[in-house]
Amino acid sequence: MSNLTAAKNVANTKEPIKSILPIISFVKPYKLMVLLALLALFVTSAVTLSLGQGVRFVVDSGFVANSSAQLQSAVLSMIVLILLLAIGTFFRFYLMSWLGERVVADLRKAVFEKIVFLHPSYFEDNRSGEITSRLTTDTGLLQSIIGVSFSMALRGTLMLIGGVIMLFITNFKLAIIVIAFVPLVLLPILVFGKKVRKLASSSQDAIADIGTYAGEIIQNIKVVQSYTQEKSEYQAFSNEVESAFIISKARIRHFSLLIATAIFFIFSAITAMFWVGGNDVILAKITAGELAAFAFYAVLVAMSVATIAEVYSELQRAAGAAQRLLHLLEVDSNLPNALQPEKLALNADMTIDIKQLSFSYPSRPTQIALDQIDLTINHGEVVAIVGPSGAGKSTLFEMLQRFYDPQQGMISINGVNVRDISLSDLRALMGLVPQNPILFSADVMHNIRYGKPSASDEEVIRAAKKAHAHEFIEALPQGYSSYLGEQGVRLSGGQKQRIAIARAILKDPKILLLDEATSALDSQSEYHVQAALVELMKQRTTLIIAHRLSTVKHADSIVVMDKGKIVNRGKHHVLIDSDPLYKRLCQLQFESSHE
Repeated sequence: MSNLTAAKNVANTKEPIKSILPIISFVKPYKLMVLLALLALFVTSAVTLSLGQGVRFVVDSGFVANSSAQLQSAVLSMIVLILLLAIGTFFRFYLMSWLGERVVADLRKAVFEKIVFLHPSYFEDNRSGEITSRLTTDTGLLQSIIGVSFSMALRGTLMLIGGVIMLFITNFKLAIIVIAFVPLVLLPILVFGKKVRKLASSSQDAIADIGTYAGEIIQNIKVVQSYTQEKSEYQAFSNEVESAFIISKARIRHFSLLIATAIFFIFSAITAMFWVGGNDVILAKITAGELAAFAFYAVLVAMSVATIAEVYSELQRAAGAAQRLLHLLEVDSNLPNALQPEKLALNADMTIDIKQLSFSYPSRPTQIALDQIDLTINHGEVVAIVGPSGAGKSTLFEMLQRFYDPQQGMISINGVNVRDISLSDLRALMGLVPQNPILFSADVMHNIRYGKPSASDEEVIRAAKKAHAHEFIEALPQGYSSYLGEQGVRLSGGQKQRIAIARAILKDPKILLLDEATSALDSQSEYHVQAALVELMKQRTTLIIAHRLSTVKHADSIVVMDKGKIVNRGKHHVLIDSDPLYKRLCQLQFESSHE
């Protein structure tokens, strides 16, 4: 079960209001706006309640008294009240909507900040599409609650309390009749409310699953089309959508029953009030204006109850959203930063020492990924790492960047344990060129500048030239301003590699981690990439996960790994004769890729 799935289950067990209360901490910085919004709310509520007496005045002084002057005076009073109501409503709506947008913007930033610093293991247990849904869909629900529903709930509560008070002030007997129906109105809210809450949370989860599924298919659309799986994927997506629809249909059915039952009893109460009140008017026990005012307050109370019921339904949906967002904010990164980090001299030579390093991934604790690794890489040395798939090569790169801490042993740079170096300082020393370069759906300039955000355009272009990328970049429709599409879809494999190399050159790291990908390139692209790599590796401590014979031949040292262990180390001409595994790798991998 993923962490977010666990959060869903927790949300279902909590009352909706309790689940949303922690979000108030995001509202606190805007106390003035809250106070102004509440002031506007109280003013509009008071004016609305005053309209009931205006109705009474119009009927009794205008219609019943048959006086045009009194009618005109009453109508003018009503117009003044309506104008005040309109002005107050503007400020109430604007201030509450602004507050909702502002709070959700802060919440999104807080959640995203947390996400980008989370430990990589979190993303092994939780799907990216589901996390994205929390950042967009769930925050959107909370925006509606804070900006609209919260205001409606407060206004409905004030109208309910004020309306009930005015009912008793206007006519005690009729008020008793109306109040007698209140338990009948509240009953469906209590009966159906819990079920609606559970279904609302399930509905949001189903929608998140739809987004995750669609995102995965769109991201891998070429594979889908290559295997002619368009129809089957459409059918699978349709099944996901229909499942979500079934849940939503059940939620709508229960909520409709809730509203219908409440409306039935509300208007039954109003009908009973008119029957009793109408007879009292006929018998001259009350005036027509008094009955009209009472009817106004009765309708106001009914509308308030309906509003509160609707808001309560929205709270059911928002409760799960709030719980999942708060769960994201409370997740432990699992990788403590150095409390008193040591500073490394940035201009010093960088020597890496790995001693007795053993590691297993948290999700696979019984499977050893690295076993008793001992390795020293001197400054400026180029070390090629070779081995079959699953030997631990990529894991070693992750350990060097301290994405994980070992269960045993240590890694040190210039004699300093990497645990005693701040994560930002440690990773600033390193430049990574992955086997499959990660490019963003922005322009070329942004993608290269990612290695050094403060770099000028001239520095970016200079790095591109060193990476043998300038020529093809200039040939793009907008040159360095050309957008590359998602994952750099508009570029070839070799062009992506050179953009990634230019990024690393711009960063100018002391330690270079290169997961070679030239085996997938044509000869011309390989030539340009190899030339770029030669430029990149100058004066740097370099580790390469090698896939090319030319790379291992020119490396200062070759490390052979198998099943998480270093089984040999030496030069190519020595290992090819003395190490059977290395010889087999050369025959199966290096030489075939060279051809």
